[in-house]
This record gives sequence, C-alpha cells and structure tokens, in this order.
Amino acid sequence: MLLTDKRVVLVGGKGGVGKTTVSSSLALLAARRGKRCLLVSTDPAHSLADAFGRDIGDTITRLAPNLDGLELDPDHEVEQHLARVLAQLKRFTRPEMYGEVERQMRLTRQSPGAQEAALLERMARVMEGGLQTHDLVIFDTAPTGHTLRLLSLPEAMAAWTQGMLKSNRRSEKLGEVLDHLTPGKDVDSPFGDPRAHETAGMDERTKSITDTLLARQRLFQRTRRLLTDSEQTALLFVLTPEKLPILETGRAVAALREEKLPLTGLVVNRILPDDADGAFLARRRSLEKTHLADIARIFADLSRYPLYLQPTDIQGLDGLSDMATRLEQAGL
Repeated sequence: MLLTDKRVVLVGGKGGVGKTTVSSSLALLAARRGKRCLLVSTDPAHSLADAFGRDIGDTITRLAPNLDGLELDPDHEVEQHLARVLAQLKRFTRPEMYGEVERQMRLTRQSPGAQEAALLERMARVMEGGLQTHDLVIFDTAPTGHTLRLLSLPEAMAAWTQGMLKSNRRSEKLGEVLDHLTPGKDVDSPFGDPRAHETAGMDERTKSITDTLLARQRLFQRTRRLLTDSEQTALLFVLTPEKLPILETGRAVAALREEKLPLTGLVVNRILPDDADGAFLARRRSLEKTHLADIARIFADLSRYPLYLQPTDIQGLDGLSDMATRLEQAGL
C-alpha cells in the first residue's frame, strides 16, 4: 500500500528539517494520484502559507486540484474554546457573578496546557470532519508533542470526569456510563448514542456538564483508535543527516513505538548531492557520510526515503510539485 492510500498521515520532526516542505509535497503527490487531500498545519508561524506563497488561514482553502489547506491558530483555538465554556457557565450562573466568571476565564487563558488542550480538541474534530469530505488528511505537526498528548487525554479525562461527577450525589448513574468509556472499550458513533438515556434524571446543569465532558471523552477515544490503526494511519518522520536531528529522532521513534503508533518511515532530507564541489562541501560530505551511516544503523528496521539538497528554495506550486516528483522517485 502506498503512503497516500492511508486516511491520515502525520509528518513530524525537529524544527527546521523541512517538515512543511515534505508534508506539502506529499499532499500534492496524493492529489496528483487522484486523492482528495486536506493538508492541515498547526504551526502558528503559518509556514504552510509561506510554502505555497499564498494566504490560507483558519478556513479550508483550495490550493490545487484535489488539494485543500487549513492552518490552525493555537491562540484562536484557545479563545474559541474558552468562549464556549464561558457561554455554558453563564447558563447556570447568576448575572451578578458574570464578572467573576469572566475573570476566571481570563486566568484560565494563561494556564499551562490551555492552548494545547484547545488545539488538540480542534485537531481531533478536523480529523473526523476531514475524513468525511476527503480521502486523506495530512497533518504538518510534531507527533512526539501533540499526538502523544492526544493519546493520553482519554485516560486523563476519564479520571478527571469521574472525580468531578462523583462529588455530586445526583450523578450516581454516571458510573455505568464511565465504565463503558474506559480505554480499550468500543466507542459509539458520534451520530447516535444509545446510552444517552443513562444521564436521564440529572438536573439540567449536571446533565449539560456531563454531556459535554462525555462527548469530548468519546471524541478523543475515537481519535486514539484511528491514530493507532495502521491500516488507516501512518506517521512519517523527517530528519537531516546531522547529529542533533538524529538524536531527537531516536528519542521520538522510541516514544512512538511505546505508544504503538504506526511509524511508516523516515525522510532523510537535504543530503548533499554528488556534484556539489569545493573543499568546504567535501569536508561536509565526509561528515555527512558518518551521519548517514548512523541513520542506517540506528533506524535499520525503518524505511528511509532520501531527498537531496536543492540549489534553490522550494516554494510555490512549481517548486513543491517538483519535490512531489522527487518524493515519488524516492519510493513514496
């Protein structure tokens, strides 16, 4: 099976190794092969727009035939997430308390993990929605960061949800619901929940909070199942033949395997071409050969796809299309 035959591909690696160029070129290759592809970036620096040489933003934008792009803004995701929480809290708060509630929300905005939690929830929703309209969703992101935390959220939310709701005596029936939602259990389709009646009898406030928490928990569990399904998902890591990227990639690969994530291989980017001449480049090439040997030894059981350093910047549809051809020639 070709990598572009998967449903979800995550492209990651150390900063500056060419993740955005590789993910953009891979998306163009998928589109060339007739796949309806959605390319999603979580980089607040908007590198995706820079790569294509055009504005993209937080709405799905057509970039080429069969290819759409989307840039998720972490700061915007926090604002949207807190606005939804605030609206829900105000439903059950006296008007004279609105000022205090808003103050707490402002403090929450700066709390550790707020941005990450909001961004990961949006990523999960984009993944689900994108798969209904596209054949393939490619994320330009760092799997060792966002993805590993995304996989840990179902367990964390189960414990947090249980602790919150058990403090309310009227939520005794929730225990049965939580039992169904422990990691490893099947998760219901988002289009219908046959267990919805189990929250019946709760007051409106408790039921509203319960429904929200359980909906998020089910969302993350569906995402976990998708990300760990090697038939549908693949993780592609990008590195350059240099010491620091090799060390970071080694740690990342170990973490990904511990979580049983389907790592498909490595793109070894910016290898010096044989015709690059001069004494300086000769010294670099000698050192590079050592690093390439280390990559072959350390990652012997992973597929490796070589890409050579180009004489010019890779930007715009023409440059990325040329790189897509090079990816295909490398075996992707």
